[in-house]
Amino acid sequence: MSMSTSPTDTSTIGVPGASEELATRLAEGLTQVDARLREVVQHDDPFIAGASKHLVEAGGKRFRPLLTLLACELGDGRNEQVVDAAVGVELTHLASLYHDDVMDEADLRRGVPSANAEYDNSTAILIGDLLFGKASAIMAGLGPDAVRIQAETFVRLCTGQIEDDRQAPADADPMAHYLDVLADKTGSLIATAARYGAMFSGAADDVVETLTKYGELVGMVFQLADDVLDVSSDVSGKPAGTDLREGVRTLPVLYALASTDPADDRLKELVSRPLTDPAEHAEALALLRAHPALQQAREHTVAVAASARALLDGLGDSDAVQTLRALPEGVAERSA
Repeated sequence: MSMSTSPTDTSTIGVPGASEELATRLAEGLTQVDARLREVVQHDDPFIAGASKHLVEAGGKRFRPLLTLLACELGDGRNEQVVDAAVGVELTHLASLYHDDVMDEADLRRGVPSANAEYDNSTAILIGDLLFGKASAIMAGLGPDAVRIQAETFVRLCTGQIEDDRQAPADADPMAHYLDVLADKTGSLIATAARYGAMFSGAADDVVETLTKYGELVGMVFQLADDVLDVSSDVSGKPAGTDLREGVRTLPVLYALASTDPADDRLKELVSRPLTDPAEHAEALALLRAHPALQQAREHTVAVAASARALLDGLGDSDAVQTLRALPEGVAERSA
């Protein structure tokens, strides 16, 4: 993604079906969020400031702040608290990316060198911790409920990452384990993004609860689509099949492993372990792309998106609700 993409460009904010009026409000909100984000990551030490801004300046979808801004439309609209909540959520996300890149030994993030590649592992870890601290400071300014929710979300993020690294225990259902990991690792923060938008705009409690559940499912759709794309194409500038190379069992792999067709034995043998050999990796990728498991994974992703959409049935038919209904399907379509 180009680093010059402006958050005020309504053609790039990823809200299919939004009216021009709503898209303009969202773009204005994202401009406020971006300005506040850059203010918060500033530091007296130029080195720390540069490392803190590294991923901020690399751009990104700002998907989580966007959802916060969309959710606030179901209350009294955008205010300073909503903007700060959106910034806190995005800071938490960015901090997790610094840590993820160290764990994954990544070289690229958002089309630019990852922080661990640009600096070093220790710096990337510490900057991630620093950004988590800044996010917590923002939430402290929003009151005790925001602090509690932030802490609970952080626990789920870490739990999901730990469980993801361990893979499913021998006595666990691999599919259930995988979906639980997604709910914690990705769904929890996107749920919080939607929850904050509704909370801090004064939405009714039942609306806050509905949007929290909706956000978690949207987060799962987001990761499911990424996992399908990891097999079918390049994702975020990373080579296809990164998860295969690392032996991570994502949804397409789990469907392939569940096959009882003897013709799939070679594929199942390959995807049951890390594939560090380039020839084996290429073979597994080709076999998986041609296997029904890939389409099964796509259909599963679309089904979760439909579940997210169905949660909104009782919230009327405003412009914002229509856009929220279209959002999970738009995310799922990335996997097609």
